Amino acid sequence: MQLILTARPPFSFAAVVNSHGWPQLAPCTWDKEAGMLAYVTRLSAGRVLELRLVEAPNGVQVAVDDSLSDAERAEVTRQVTWMFGLNMDFSAFYAAARHEPKLAHTETRAQGRVLRSATLFEDTVKTITTVNTAWSGTIRMVKALVTLFGSPLPADPARRAFPTSEQIAATDEATLRGQARLGFRAPFVLALARTVASGSFDLEALKTSDLPTPDLRKRLLSIKGVGDYAVANLLMLLGRYDAIPVDSWAMKMVSQEWHGNQPIGRTEVEAAFERWGAWKGLAYWFWDWTPVA
Repeated sequence: MQLILTARPPFSFAAVVNSHGWPQLAPCTWDKEAGMLAYVTRLSAGRVLELRLVEAPNGVQVAVDDSLSDAERAEVTRQVTWMFGLNMDFSAFYAAARHEPKLAHTETRAQGRVLRSATLFEDTVKTITTVNTAWSGTIRMVKALVTLFGSPLPADPARRAFPTSEQIAATDEATLRGQARLGFRAPFVLALARTVASGSFDLEALKTSDLPTPDLRKRLLSIKGVGDYAVANLLMLLGRYDAIPVDSWAMKMVSQEWHGNQPIGRTEVEAAFERWGAWKGLAYWFWDWTPVA
């Protein structure tokens, strides 16, 4: 069965997939030659299936199991629409970017959307695993979580969906430290899973929240393990671009671009994009950086 989902133009499947490193993390599999992103998902009723996603004219084509019910097809449609931001409008950003040579490419390349996971819980856990580690460490930790706790795909039990909050909440810190090798992140991931699983924190409601960005930022910062870098990354995924996820790479690139490779900090990175206001996160993310000397 093929579902064709239309995006608000302009849209580029490749631009979304290449927006950051999420396609390298389980339960995604990215086949660059075929241009296909496979994603193992667990639907709300517990069914596990593989979504095979490729570009379609003006949107995304989703190959799924023929046996899906109408309700399951509707849920898949909601998931993919969220993951690819199909209904997002970047016209205001493009209008501003046309006047900046370093960003003039964004509209022609249909850049702006940042690939998301099916749930904010998954994105939050993955973001926590990016803190104070090399990217290879993030890949390893996420794979371990999926392998240890995720529900298996019936057609290929070696492949699994990202674990639900309930599945992680049922384990303990020692397992997350020892087997999943989350290190200092273990108590943070466990605490988040248990508060979400208990219903005391409706994390998914933040996906459609109309809270002002400062208030949304406070809600996200209330999650243990989510600091300034992580909250900026999550806000980007939520379509709020008021902040920049400042890390060592950001400081390196801003220093090279404007400060003669001299040591700088968060203040200088923020100042470099301050004039972009509500779009400064996107301006930073898609800036045409001068190649590293």
